[in-house]
Amino acid sequence: MDNAAPSTDTCVMPESPNIAALAATLADPVRAGIVTLLMDGRARTVTELGAAFGLAKASTSEQVTKLIDAGFLMASRQGRHKYLTLAGPDIAHLVETMMTLAGDSKGHLPARTIKTPGPRDPALHEARLCYNHLAGLLGVQLYQSLSARGFLAHGASGLGLSPTGRSFCLSFGLSEPDLAPTRTPLCRDCLDWTERQSHLGGRLGRLVLARMETLDWFRRRPDTRALSLTRTGRRAFDHSFPGPA
Repeated sequence: MDNAAPSTDTCVMPESPNIAALAATLADPVRAGIVTLLMDGRARTVTELGAAFGLAKASTSEQVTKLIDAGFLMASRQGRHKYLTLAGPDIAHLVETMMTLAGDSKGHLPARTIKTPGPRDPALHEARLCYNHLAGLLGVQLYQSLSARGFLAHGASGLGLSPTGRSFCLSFGLSEPDLAPTRTPLCRDCLDWTERQSHLGGRLGRLVLARMETLDWFRRRPDTRALSLTRTGRRAFDHSFPGPA
């Protein structure tokens, strides 16, 4: 019997976060569809999620549990109902980036199974919710307008708000407490799914969109991430966040 030397070809994986396990959670089309559906920031029950995908409640609960265990979703109970949302803005940022990279790949659910407009819907391209901030063509316009006027500070430590940008935000109706330092980033680059350019995420992205909704520039639509831009909002948005000349 040969005394063969032990092989030196064994691949030893370094200790690191288990990316494969995280990615495997979204490898299932239904689970991927659920997190995409929740990108509009609305909370939904298991029954509502099941109805969107034509699934029985037991099957939906199984998929939801896997997403909760992996850290993609969080559940909160109100009265008799349990509501599901994305676990936070980091998850929304990850999903938006993955949608951008996926592009027009054919690995998605058939359009008939999801009761939301597909990426060819012009309304989704123009303005939509990316969890809690503005995305789409107008989201990119807002980001580029703030950057071109020096309101956003692009540095080695990431994206920030310049002194002139702070003044602009206060004149736009935000408050000093809104802009105060917290544990969550004030400004964040978020790669846009349809435009393949950055739009504004972070707390500032959320605050600016909320302010524009208060001013009735944008209105939310039921059962879709698309946002409606009002007639007044169109003029006011272009005045406050002008595009390239």
